[in-house]
Amino acid sequence: MVETTGGAPGDGAAEVLDRPLPDGVRKRVVQIASDGFGGLTVGELPAQLRQYARFTPSRRAKFAGNAMASALETDALFRQRIGERLREAQPELAGALDSGAPPPAADPLDVAAAAYVLRPTGWVKLVTAAGEEAQRAHAERADEESRAELDRLREELAAAREHTRAETERLRADLDAVRREAESLHRKLRAALSDVKRGEAALRRLRTETEAARAEGQTQVSAAESETRRLKARLGEAEAALEATRKAAREGRSVEDMRLRLLLDTVLDAAQGLRRELALPPVAVRPAETVDAVEPGRMTPKDIAARALSEHDPAVLDQLLALPQAHLVVDGYNVTKTGYPQMPLEKQRLRLLGQLSQLAAQTGAEVTCVFDGAELLAPVLLAPPRGVRVLFSKPGVTADELIRQLVRAEPPGRPVIVASTDREVADGVARAGARPIASAMLLKRLI
Repeated sequence: MVETTGGAPGDGAAEVLDRPLPDGVRKRVVQIASDGFGGLTVGELPAQLRQYARFTPSRRAKFAGNAMASALETDALFRQRIGERLREAQPELAGALDSGAPPPAADPLDVAAAAYVLRPTGWVKLVTAAGEEAQRAHAERADEESRAELDRLREELAAAREHTRAETERLRADLDAVRREAESLHRKLRAALSDVKRGEAALRRLRTETEAARAEGQTQVSAAESETRRLKARLGEAEAALEATRKAAREGRSVEDMRLRLLLDTVLDAAQGLRRELALPPVAVRPAETVDAVEPGRMTPKDIAARALSEHDPAVLDQLLALPQAHLVVDGYNVTKTGYPQMPLEKQRLRLLGQLSQLAAQTGAEVTCVFDGAELLAPVLLAPPRGVRVLFSKPGVTADELIRQLVRAEPPGRPVIVASTDREVADGVARAGARPIASAMLLKRLI
């Protein structure tokens, strides 16, 4: 139950509405409040409605409808101000309500909404009557819609019955025709079945004869194919053996000749270097010179030890590269990432190869630089510098394994120096007869 407060005595303020406002009346009340809202100042509005002061009437009715309805119900002063705006907008309707004789031709919902806002004597009856009138009108509209729907459904039912009757007659005629055609087809089918049975018997005889001939032919073909495969296998084995023999003869002769020639050049160069180092006179050694003794003015072993170099001294690398037919193998990325890892890989390679080219020109040694192919996103287009052989490992092969292959390819006795900090690489090449040095030593020599 909703009670109203405020207003002068006898103006309907004491009347009580014992039911909720009908929905249609409530919408008209909200619209009246929204229309009168714009004529009030912000100070004249209730606190909960001031945030909607700048809204248009349509947006105000949409977003502040509940708040305005609540304010009209509880705030008598706000309701009085809205009522004054209503009187200014609709003076005839307001005067008729004050006189207790609302216009008969007016919309009951408009009359009830104005009565709810103005609260004249008997306003509760007007609101109740408007609600009942709205319900009655809604019921009448619903009844009319139901009757119209019922008439439409009856017409559709009659049309459906007529369509069903016509469709049934057509289907009966089609069924009779189908039955007659089915009987004719049955007769033809029985005749065809007899022909098929005779044909199947003849086909079975032919199939038996064909299977026998096919089995005999298959046996002969299998025997011929087996003999052909055997002969092809023997021919392939013979050709493979012949090619392997030829290849082994060519490669063996070529590789062994190359290794022997390289070892011979190493021995000859070593002998010549030893002759130059020892400055041997052209005369033969005298027997007295073979006696072990200490002569005046000669260096003692202690003096010779004092001249030894540290194993980290770059001069050691110069002594190794001065050996006859020396071959320097460089673990490329191991050296560059030790010396200048912050540079891109391409610039690392170019810087190292330029320095190795200068080293090869200074020492005359054979220089091979190995890079790991797995580090590359695409094939490298690179012109190797003068005096330096550049190799990239194949897919599935690391640079370490390629270095070990290079060391194993050298003949025993040739001086091979491998520059790498990788302990596994150093140990592996040492077992193969090469001399490992640290990458830092090579970098010191290249500076």
